[in-house]
Amino acid sequence: MTRPQQLLFLEVNEINFEYLEHYIASGKLPEFRNFFSKHGFQETESEQDYDHLEPWIQWVTAHTGLTFAQHGVFRLGDIAQTDIPQIWEELEDAGLKVGAVSPMNAKFRLRDPAFFIPDPWTDTKAHASGIDRRFYQAVRQTVNDNASGRLTKKSIVDFVLGGVRSASPQNYLAYAKTLNSSRNDAWAKALFLDQVLADLFSRLVRQKSPDFASLFLNAGAHIQHHYMFNSAAYAGPYHNPDWYVGPGRDPVLEVYELYDRILGQVQRSFPAARIMIATGLHQEPYGSTAFYWRLIDHGSFLNQMGVTYRSVEPRMSRDFLICCASDQEAIDAERRLNSARAPDGTAMFTVDNR
Repeated sequence: MTRPQQLLFLEVNEINFEYLEHYIASGKLPEFRNFFSKHGFQETESEQDYDHLEPWIQWVTAHTGLTFAQHGVFRLGDIAQTDIPQIWEELEDAGLKVGAVSPMNAKFRLRDPAFFIPDPWTDTKAHASGIDRRFYQAVRQTVNDNASGRLTKKSIVDFVLGGVRSASPQNYLAYAKTLNSSRNDAWAKALFLDQVLADLFSRLVRQKSPDFASLFLNAGAHIQHHYMFNSAAYAGPYHNPDWYVGPGRDPVLEVYELYDRILGQVQRSFPAARIMIATGLHQEPYGSTAFYWRLIDHGSFLNQMGVTYRSVEPRMSRDFLICCASDQEAIDAERRLNSARAPDGTAMFTVDNR
């Protein structure tokens, strides 16, 4: 059997391709410019219902080929309760070796993958060496406890050991610059994590030689949510206040420049591979200046509200999962959360009681 050409799938979450084109036209992002000049890109259609326009729904669609009506996966992490065939199992069944780093809302269902490191939010198995598995657990703890800054010593040690193992010498200077800027730039940590994940992906592909492997990067989506008004590609009337981000700063360009370097790194490291890039969704600028809140200590908050629960698990953004010991506990938790109101009477929570 002739081995197929290796395919490496770069998943850059919620990146606006017209913003990429804006920066390219201004002389930036040379790797994307050359890539698009050679290959172009294709826009696809998504769900029509606004409630279904979430990346954790759309990436399941991308990984399964099914619409939301067909796969029914609505929440981040829900894929763990299904047995829907995904692209990795389909290719493995066809006799190919597959790998994945941080695929959003994806479940481990493989027999013998090259590697499989889940996203930080989905409760599923990781298939990796001891150090890489500990690194994944450190990333999981770091991402989910980021708002509280409650990082354990073990997570810090495992993150450093795993990061050092994967870090490419060509990126040492970039790592140093990002670490230095993280003291003042809140978005630098997201840049740092995506660079580490890209280096981990490159190392694993080099060591394991999969026929197909995917890499999911989320810093772009996170940074656009917070700093789109600071982007040179944004043409609207709003801007973030100076206390939020300094004047003249463009964090969106910074993450796009990171992805430009990652694209170039992957192409140079694997010149014989076919590279595919995809984004899940497209972000539209919000029609006003708005600020969202996220709980710092979910357990303490629920205790103060008198909610009885077995465990609480933070999810991406403002979502969190409460696990109860009984149906009655869940009903009581729903009632208490639904009773929470802002001073103007607005409901503080929407509850999806399973």
